[in-house]
Amino acid sequence: MTTTHEQAGDGSTGAEAAGGGRTSRTPAVVRLLVMATFVVILNETVMINAIPRLMADMDVTEQAAQWLSTAFMLTMAAVIPVTGWFLQRVSTRRAYATAMGVFLAGTALAAAAPAFEVLLLARIVQATGTAVMMPLLMTTLMTVVPERDRGRVMGAVTMAISVAPAMGPAVSGLILQLGSWRLLFAAVLPVAALITWRGLARLENVGEPRPGTIDWFSVAAAAAGFGSLVYGLSRFGQGSAALPTVIVAVGAVTIAVFAVRQLRLQRRDVPLMDLRVLRHPAYALSLLLMSLGFMAMMGSMILLPIYLQNLRGLTPLETGLLMMPGGLAMGLLGPVVGRLFDRFGGRMLIIPGSAGIVLALAGFTRISETMPYWQVLGLHSLLMVSLAAAFTPVFTLGLGALPAFLYSHGSSMLGTLQQVAAAFGTALVVTVMAGRAESRIADGVSAALAQLDGMRLAFVISAALSLAMVGVAFLLPKRVKAAGEAPLTAEEPDAADRLLEPAAH
Repeated sequence: MTTTHEQAGDGSTGAEAAGGGRTSRTPAVVRLLVMATFVVILNETVMINAIPRLMADMDVTEQAAQWLSTAFMLTMAAVIPVTGWFLQRVSTRRAYATAMGVFLAGTALAAAAPAFEVLLLARIVQATGTAVMMPLLMTTLMTVVPERDRGRVMGAVTMAISVAPAMGPAVSGLILQLGSWRLLFAAVLPVAALITWRGLARLENVGEPRPGTIDWFSVAAAAAGFGSLVYGLSRFGQGSAALPTVIVAVGAVTIAVFAVRQLRLQRRDVPLMDLRVLRHPAYALSLLLMSLGFMAMMGSMILLPIYLQNLRGLTPLETGLLMMPGGLAMGLLGPVVGRLFDRFGGRMLIIPGSAGIVLALAGFTRISETMPYWQVLGLHSLLMVSLAAAFTPVFTLGLGALPAFLYSHGSSMLGTLQQVAAAFGTALVVTVMAGRAESRIADGVSAALAQLDGMRLAFVISAALSLAMVGVAFLLPKRVKAAGEAPLTAEEPDAADRLLEPAAH
């Protein structure tokens, strides 16, 4: 059994790690997990700019090549619901070793893939490891960081879970200028290996594993439900909407069956995903606001490259460089936003952040064939900065409202909804853009002007939906007080207590 001193990993005492001391250093275990999470999540969007190169090198269609990103997202959506259960049953070191080991195997396989089918399999393996890292990071942070420092530390986490996917296209654009698409994986492999080795050398276990069996019906229902939902949403805008609608409906029904199953398993305290997290209003509202924010971010990430490359004639590298300042600003402001949260609470950051998102998306409704690039840069930077101002306090408020024994399940649901929101945001803008463009072409408008008109309408709808973020922001409290532990069951008399180690033995 490890002590809280060991868990903190930064030389603090047990009392300090529990929130009673004066230390303000970020625990080493969290720093290591942030670096690892950034590297693995970066791969979620790193393939966007490589699609044309892959189509030529492997002689595949655009629809087939897109599966390299779609399969990654699908795997994340299918695996993340299981992580809440998984993280309660294994030690921190074992979870880290498993996640990074699987990710490294997938990356090595991708770099050497002789055929497209092998590359697709490698992306699925990569995503399986990635799916564990974010819930592991969030759960560990909430366990070892005292409440008064969580905003500051969560600012660093925001960089890993929000900036990494935003930076993916820019990073891939730079790497592709140097050579083959294989460099996208070959460059990541030594970095990920070094972080894995460093983490295993220094990482301490946080808490103790909690024994329990897994409900395989729930695993199958989660994978089928969330996987079908994300896949169906990703198919909108690619021809007829009939099949995607059916797939989404099947996914929604399967998720409903999964939810009913979890409610029954909660009576025995053995759910795969504990839905009791939704009983806490601050967490539920944070989940909604985060989902709306990810819809806005992913929608803009899809539309802007299409606009800049198809209508303005920029190269993938030029597009990546134009969008890079916004991603960098988002990352650099994360720690600053976290410190402001610790000092002033969440509402003073979330409300203006949500308003900034609305303004940025409203500005993009005015895009044209001659809009100055500095305006595009400015609007994109405003969007990224506003998302940073909202995400850090939203994550901190939401998870902070949960009792400790629900941290892993809260992190798991947060990660799952991110994937669903990203898929929904992408499907929404692509469907609206394509539908509007087809309508305008039928009216005799040129293809370029029709696509531009479709983009404007997509941004109008995104801006209208983001208005809901402002309303939700006003409902969130300034700060939250962690809920008390759930009543202990006869089968697990100390189930909740064992998730947190005592300060001394």
